[in-house]
Amino acid sequence: MLIRVPGQPGKDLCDSHLGVTRRDVLRVGGSSMLGLTLGSMLQLKAASANSGLTPAGGWGRAKSVIMVYLQGGPSHLDLWDPKENVPDNVKSAFSTIDTKLPGVKFTENLPKLAQVIDKATLIRSMSYTPNGLFNHTAAIYQMMTGYTTDKVSPSGQLEPPSPKDFPNFGSNIIRLRPPTEPMLPFVMLPRPLQESNVVGKGGTAGFLGKAFDPYYLYPPGDDMDMDKMDRISVADLEMRADVYGKRMTRRAKLRDVINEGMPEVDRAVKDYNLNEYYDQALSLIASGRARDAFALEQESREMRDAYGRNTFGQSLLLARRLVEAGTRVVEVVWPKIANSDNHSWDVHVGLTDRMKKQSGPMLDQGLAAFLADLDDRGLLDETLVLAVGEFGRSPQRGVSTSGNGNSDDGRDHWPYCYTALVAGAGIKRGYVHGKSDQTASAPLEDPVHPGQLLATIYESVGIKPDTIVMNHLNQPRELVKAEAVPALYA
Repeated sequence: MLIRVPGQPGKDLCDSHLGVTRRDVLRVGGSSMLGLTLGSMLQLKAASANSGLTPAGGWGRAKSVIMVYLQGGPSHLDLWDPKENVPDNVKSAFSTIDTKLPGVKFTENLPKLAQVIDKATLIRSMSYTPNGLFNHTAAIYQMMTGYTTDKVSPSGQLEPPSPKDFPNFGSNIIRLRPPTEPMLPFVMLPRPLQESNVVGKGGTAGFLGKAFDPYYLYPPGDDMDMDKMDRISVADLEMRADVYGKRMTRRAKLRDVINEGMPEVDRAVKDYNLNEYYDQALSLIASGRARDAFALEQESREMRDAYGRNTFGQSLLLARRLVEAGTRVVEVVWPKIANSDNHSWDVHVGLTDRMKKQSGPMLDQGLAAFLADLDDRGLLDETLVLAVGEFGRSPQRGVSTSGNGNSDDGRDHWPYCYTALVAGAGIKRGYVHGKSDQTASAPLEDPVHPGQLLATIYESVGIKPDTIVMNHLNQPRELVKAEAVPALYA
């Protein structure tokens, strides 16, 4: 049986040793003897890059990144940027509450988060100005990749994921900063990024190749199934029942014998350190490290209850376990399709009831417990945490901004001003960056574009945002065309 070991279609300008041309594709006989399904991980180590910059501010402080992605577009006015003394159709239906930060108000939907917000920074001036992206997939794609997708329309776009896509930021990170532990480098859970029938756009490695795709952990069950995290299956991380340790070792030795007898193949692959990749995959399978990280049942009942016995809360708990075990990037996607009802942030109708009884309590309990737990364990010092959606909601209720219908108790899409939360890895504690205007329609001070947020993520893990990669047409492209926001760092 043959296994293909493909390289990249072009060579990276900064890391020429990473890429091979299509004519360099190798076919190595007998390499499937292990029965491993994690071949895509074998090439990650070769992607290490050295920027040469001197650490400063938040540079290189993050060992891991956890993106809590609130797909659907949460209403900033009804969560963490409420406004008073405004017209009735702008003002939130929810009362305001004090937070740990003097003068900073939340709505009643976030009582627990209000008590731990001193551990984080709020960015109240996120904005796509001057070019707003009003549909979910286009805005998700830009938030995740730093680039605008093709075929954008105001109310939605129907372009599925493609090998030509720009990579998700997590794929760029694990390529340039692979983990040092025998652990899954990048995990996305508990569901894909999705708008209507467009599934996974912005959530792949795109033109980097499938070797840098995330490990997709999508437990069975629909989006309203709150117990689905109890049915996690990671079968491809388990050693087959008929492959015991001694047998695995014998097969590894056989591999060495075959390699010694194939000098031409050895010469062909010597620059790609296949032995090293093989050993890493073998270590990942045999050590059980990744398997153990997924075992939520090892957590105490009290800890699981604290996060919330629902898909979102248990996903955050799993994210903490993954970074503890050595995962570099985790993306926790809000466990409901972006443009949907119930538990979704896409509140064109029924905003008051849905946010009060569904999405609000899940976000509040889960995110508050998550920040407190990371801090208590010392993980917040070396883990960058972000919580953000693709956009906010319209300041005026009942007004159409994206071609969708909206009731008097609903808000449409609004990319011109919204809020993000960032914490950890040197980010200031108890800080509010930027300020929205009187109706939360536009930034009044210090606007932050999604590209700048991505640039900040890259700098946090020690990667220059303008690092060049080659796309599917062998053209040079920056990771992101933006600069980090140094004011976010202590």
